[in-house]
Amino acid sequence: MSNQFLTRRDQLRDRIRSTDIDGMLVTVEKNVSYLTGFSGDSTWLILTEETELLLSDFRYITQLEEECPDVELFIRTSKIQLTEALSGEVQERGIKRLGFESHAMTFGVYQSLQESLPDVEFVPVSWQVEELRAIKDAGEIEEIREAVRLAEKGFAFLQAILTPQATEQQLAYELEHAVRNFGGEELSFHPIIAVGDRSAMPHYRPGKLKIAESPILLVDWGAQTHLGYKSDLTRTMLTRSFSEEAKFETIYKTVLEAQRLAIEMIAPGVSCQTVDAVARDYINDAGFGEYFDHGLGHGIGLDIHELPRFSQSSDAPLEAGMVVTVEPGIYLGGWGGVRIEDDILVTDTGCEVLSSVPKDWESVRISV
Repeated sequence: MSNQFLTRRDQLRDRIRSTDIDGMLVTVEKNVSYLTGFSGDSTWLILTEETELLLSDFRYITQLEEECPDVELFIRTSKIQLTEALSGEVQERGIKRLGFESHAMTFGVYQSLQESLPDVEFVPVSWQVEELRAIKDAGEIEEIREAVRLAEKGFAFLQAILTPQATEQQLAYELEHAVRNFGGEELSFHPIIAVGDRSAMPHYRPGKLKIAESPILLVDWGAQTHLGYKSDLTRTMLTRSFSEEAKFETIYKTVLEAQRLAIEMIAPGVSCQTVDAVARDYINDAGFGEYFDHGLGHGIGLDIHELPRFSQSSDAPLEAGMVVTVEPGIYLGGWGGVRIEDDILVTDTGCEVLSSVPKDWESVRISV
């Protein structure tokens, strides 16, 4: 795998040559991991045309030697701050123009670096590693497949243990326990388990509502592998019949068809904006446009939200190797909502739906 990390670092070098910098400072934790294989924190990477150096501390000596055997290390003592260690190494390498991840670095760290390196010009270089990360290699795709598999097994377990008296919070705990038991590292994020009108809150946190309190149940969850790759899925279900089931069915089938049409559009070269518009236009034409006002989806990988982004303003083209979510929804405040989400791999000729949890209308009703 170390050769893959070297390839990624070389790809970053290729990307930043046109920016006319002498070196690149990578401080985003996930980006350092992506470029080196290091799974810890509090560590920065300096990349120049000829060299690469990880700046870290005593806690990670063995871990760095095992995970990053081909990268030079600078292990600072507890008396030396990270910015101070960086200052010496930048001067030693003769770096006069240093690129940095301006989209993520805090102003305080930026000020500290400027003070310690007054003769160095800091050049904002944003999203370069994230753009590399958007296109997954074969190993990353297999990790995401495994993350999807773990999520699906966890969800099957959750459905099997549902009871009317179970609370949203209890089910969140059970879901994480199941994913860990099946071999996952953890959940991709704190799951959304929403009963009744709480399902109309796209980022709801599970509370004490019981399954028995409403027939509508929305579950948004994902699993993370030991290498840090994530999945992200959503299903909306009915736990019993109710008087407004016809309304729910109309909304559900609208969301399902919007998702199908969007997935059908996914292929290399198609813009994110175009895919978003297909689903959004369908929902709008069905009379629910005002109830869907978030992006259609996003990339997944080491982070749960990565590039690319399906939105009305993103004209970025899809490329083979990207893994994205497609998650249209309709949310009626005070009543309830429906969201359906799957993970999709962009292939050379179109796309592949990685997730397989049933979502047709016949599968919506579950036994509790």
